[in-house]
Amino acid sequence: MRERGALRLRVRAENRPSDSYSYKCPRAFIVGLRRYRTLRQNPDIGRLKFVSYASLIVGIASMVFVAVLAAQIHSLVTPVGDQTTTTTTSYQAITASGGLITPQLSLPDAPQITAEQAFGSRLTDLNEPLNSTELAVFNNASQSYFVTAAQMYLNKSLGIPIGATISGAPLEVVNGKPSVIYLGAISCVYCGENRWAMALALGQFGSFQQLFKGYSSLGDSDVPTVYWAPAEYNASQGVDFGNFYTSNYINFLSMDYASPITAGFMVGPLTYFQQQATSTMNPAYEDATSTIIKLNNYDGTPYTIWGRYSVPGADASNFGDASSNSTTTLPMASLTHDQVLGLLANPHTPFGWNEYAAADFYISLICASMSSPAPVCSLPSISTMVADA
Repeated sequence: MRERGALRLRVRAENRPSDSYSYKCPRAFIVGLRRYRTLRQNPDIGRLKFVSYASLIVGIASMVFVAVLAAQIHSLVTPVGDQTTTTTTSYQAITASGGLITPQLSLPDAPQITAEQAFGSRLTDLNEPLNSTELAVFNNASQSYFVTAAQMYLNKSLGIPIGATISGAPLEVVNGKPSVIYLGAISCVYCGENRWAMALALGQFGSFQQLFKGYSSLGDSDVPTVYWAPAEYNASQGVDFGNFYTSNYINFLSMDYASPITAGFMVGPLTYFQQQATSTMNPAYEDATSTIIKLNNYDGTPYTIWGRYSVPGADASNFGDASSNSTTTLPMASLTHDQVLGLLANPHTPFGWNEYAAADFYISLICASMSSPAPVCSLPSISTMVADA
């Protein structure tokens, strides 16, 4: 839940202001006392004048005190130099143990599609597993690519904004390792773009035994992507839990809302994800969905938590390099999976460097959450991003 700073004012119930402010008795008060002494022969008149002077002085003192207090409040709530500050909350870690969810390698109701189809209405190779060469793009990506992209991120030479607003989150520790949590939808075009960067980032901490070719929905630009598990693309609704990722450093908990891929974007409410997670009887996924609900900053898919940081949205909108061959306003929608993989295997265009920089952003968050960081965390430029996280 977003932490909203509460302003607490403490007013001391004393006969004078706090010692942190000097306070001098007004001269008029002294004059009043002297006149009181000279009028002691007429007590009634002297008392009346004294009360009048005293009331006046108290009123002036009250106005001074209010003015000082107002200045204090203003200094507390007005950002210095018009800078916006973010408050973070320390959360207690959540611990769980036991196995994670391992999905099926194929789904009878959602088989691999082999028919060639035209751009704009294609589902060619949907649910096809990546071969070993394709998996190596993520599992064996050169660390030099991540360093170069991190340098471009730091010197602001990338063509598009990379990064996102982040908030604190409780660290979910499963079997002694911190976790990355992903909640998305197979039909979501931003999830489709975001998974490429996520897969690159995760590949620096472990490896994928399986990934699957997928798309955003036909009604949401049929952008090529990777799925963490075979997608139930014919289901009226469902959640695809789990993946085939292993790591000595982190856990990866993934869940994608499943819906008809031939339709438009669809995603269920968080309560539906929670109900489905509960039905799996897997403590790690139950804790993950409960955490997202409690944080109360979910605003759509994709939603991720990288260690101690929640990212309510994609960290980039990187939909490809401009091309005269594009058939849509999103150049990426005119690329095949093999073409996207080629641009990541050998980054030499803005698209490739943007994806590696987006991966670096995620890497920095999980590195900043680890007590025993992976080697990638200490690489040049990336270590600077980690320190800034």
